[in-house]
Amino acid sequence: MGEHDQDQDDVAEPARPLLTTVQAREVTTALREAMDDVRRSVAVLAARVRDAHAARVWIPLGYPSWEAYCDAEFGISRAQAYRLLDVARALGAIHGAVTAATDPSRTRDSDPAAAAAAAALDYGLSQRALIAVSGRTGDVAELITHRLATLAHSGLQALDGPTVRAVVRQAVRDVRTAPPPPPADPPADPTLAALRRTVDDLAASTHAIGELMLEVAPAYLSDTEAADVLAPLCEEIGEPLDHGLAARRYALSGDRRALHGTVL
Repeated sequence: MGEHDQDQDDVAEPARPLLTTVQAREVTTALREAMDDVRRSVAVLAARVRDAHAARVWIPLGYPSWEAYCDAEFGISRAQAYRLLDVARALGAIHGAVTAATDPSRTRDSDPAAAAAAAALDYGLSQRALIAVSGRTGDVAELITHRLATLAHSGLQALDGPTVRAVVRQAVRDVRTAPPPPPADPPADPTLAALRRTVDDLAASTHAIGELMLEVAPAYLSDTEAADVLAPLCEEIGEPLDHGLAARRYALSGDRRALHGTVL
C-alpha cells in the first residue's frame, strides 16, 4: 500500500451504521431548521444595515463615509454592506406586495428587521436570489401582486402559507432568469428595429452566460474575487474575462448598462 493510501486510512472516519427512517427524518428536520436560522440571520442583519444607513450613523460616530464606518466597525467592505442593503430592499418589496395582496387592511410592520426576518423564513429565499432581483424589485412585486390577485379572484385555491410561498418563489425565479423586456414602442425605421432585435438577442444570450458565471462565482464575491474564479472558465469557453464579469453583473442587476463598453 502506498504512502498516500496509508495517509487516507489514517484520517478516514470509521464507518457508521445507516440511520433508521425516523432518525434520518430527525436529522433532516434539524438541518432544515438550521437553514431557516441562517436565512433569518441574514435578513435581520440586512435590515439592521438598512436602518443604520438610513440613519447615517457614521456621521455622529465621526467617520467620513459609510464605507469607512463599515470597514472600521465591522471589517467588511463597502460592497458587502451594499449587498446587504440590496437584500433588505428586495425583502421589503416582496413583503409589502404579499401583505397588500393577502391583507390590505394590515398596517406596515413596526419592526422592519422582524418583518424582513419573517419574510425570509416564510418564503425560503436565498441571499443570492434576493441580490439577483434587487435591481428589479418593482417587477417582482408587480408579478406577485398580479398572481396572488388572480388566485384570490378565481376562488380555486386558498391563499394559505404554502401557496403564497410558492407564488413568491416562482415570481423571484421568473424575474431572476428573464432578461429585462425591450422597450414597449418599437422604432418605425426597419433598420433600427432590426438592430434593436439584434441587441435584444445579444442581451438575452449574455444574461444566460451571466447566470452560468454566477454558478461558478456566486453573488457574494466581489468583482476582483470573481475574476480570479472566472478566469479559467472564460479561457476555456473563449470568452474575454471582462465580458464574463459584465455578464455576471447583468445577471445580478438586470440593468443593461452593466454591458456598456464590453458586450454592448
